[in-house]
Amino acid sequence: MLKEKISHKISKYRFEIKHITILFTVLILFQVILTFVQRTSLSGFLDETQSWYQKHSAERLAIITSASLELLFENLFVQRSLSDFEERKIITSFNVIFKQQLIQQSVQDICLILVKNHRLYVIDTGQKLHKYFVGTLEPYTPQSGTHTESIEFFLSMKERMKASEVIHSKVMNHDTFDLLVPFVPDGEYLGVMYMRIKPDFGFLTEEVSANYNRVAIIYTTLIFIGLIAIFLVSSQAVKERNEAQQKFFKEHEENLKKEIRLEKEHLFTKRIYHTHHKAEKIMGFIKEDVRGMNTGNLDTMRSRVITYSNFISRIIYDMKWYDQEINTIINPMFHTDINKVIEFIVNNIFLRLSSKNEMFRIELLLDEHLPHVHVNEYIVWEIIEPIIQNSIDHGNKKEITIWIKTEYHELTKQTRIMIADSGVGIRPELLEKGEGGIKKIFMENESTKTIEGANSGYGCYISYQMAVCRCGWKIDAENLEEGGCQFTFIIQN
Repeated sequence: MLKEKISHKISKYRFEIKHITILFTVLILFQVILTFVQRTSLSGFLDETQSWYQKHSAERLAIITSASLELLFENLFVQRSLSDFEERKIITSFNVIFKQQLIQQSVQDICLILVKNHRLYVIDTGQKLHKYFVGTLEPYTPQSGTHTESIEFFLSMKERMKASEVIHSKVMNHDTFDLLVPFVPDGEYLGVMYMRIKPDFGFLTEEVSANYNRVAIIYTTLIFIGLIAIFLVSSQAVKERNEAQQKFFKEHEENLKKEIRLEKEHLFTKRIYHTHHKAEKIMGFIKEDVRGMNTGNLDTMRSRVITYSNFISRIIYDMKWYDQEINTIINPMFHTDINKVIEFIVNNIFLRLSSKNEMFRIELLLDEHLPHVHVNEYIVWEIIEPIIQNSIDHGNKKEITIWIKTEYHELTKQTRIMIADSGVGIRPELLEKGEGGIKKIFMENESTKTIEGANSGYGCYISYQMAVCRCGWKIDAENLEEGGCQFTFIIQN
């Protein structure tokens, strides 16, 4: 269950090539940054390790050298009387110790700094050491110009060295160590041994860094190759998916076009079917007027027959195609007087019925200041006539009064057409808003009739389609408090 939920949640998101590209770019960038951080950390670690090891190595070398000198020094004290050969042998031993250290690349200076009778003696050869023993060695003077830095370092640490007798060192230029090692043969403090050592372990750190760089390059290259492979596979998958989606979209577009075409054809069929009985009724009026023509009413009859015929022509014109050109509906050349259209429909359609006095009566309250509209007059006829017919058919009373009122509001530039009746009103469920916020009475197959029939639900629907969707008017329906209902058309001039 959890797996299905996670899979469903992930499936809602779409990943395109740009998303994968950004993801791979970020991963590679993170890898480069990680490599750089690790490289910096390793370099810092190697520098710290090298500094510690350099100091440790220098101190170990200084201690060993000092121990060797102390042993030779002690032998001189043990053997007070020495032959010339033995003296030369000891001098040579001291020289070997000093020179062997100086031979090393890391040792830059070495000497003994001894204190005797508050005087300093600097010994850097076996001959000077021999002179020191026989008392012929000259004390150190600043004018001698040798080992100046070592003497200054010793003088700065003199009291501390004598008190603690431990190794002291200082670093110069981050890689050169000046060391003072207590010189205590037979446990007696005589001075210090000074050494300047510059240990060089660069080859070691360079090798470690080089190995790390090689590993980092190989690792990054492998990751990059893997990402490229994933990118290629993903891009191919996305490409195939896009192609499939494109085919699906085209197929969906064709289906939508087909569905829209069928819907228009369906609406066209309904509209023609709905107006068919009107055409039959008007044709009956035309025949009746033609039969009743005489010299006294010729002009009136001719004008009415022409209007009837034009409406029939409009119906025939509508039968030619289901998708009418908009300029045949709305056009600046049209100047339709809505009041005249209403008067003609009422007087020459509804009031010609033989049973009009028994079924209904119509009262007209028309505003004389109503402006003309740029809508074909027969379209206005198709819009208003079904609403009036709706009040007659669905009033469900023996006698119904229908009020048709027009008014023009100068301030808002609006024309209002109100068609009200004294019937039983509209069922409340038909005044509820359905899909798209449209009241159900204006939707397809919704009828105000209590008995469902094959021809129900078309009149208000067609009126809404023509008024709102074709002409850009507004239409509303409501029940009146005193009974009955009212349809209101709003036209923005």
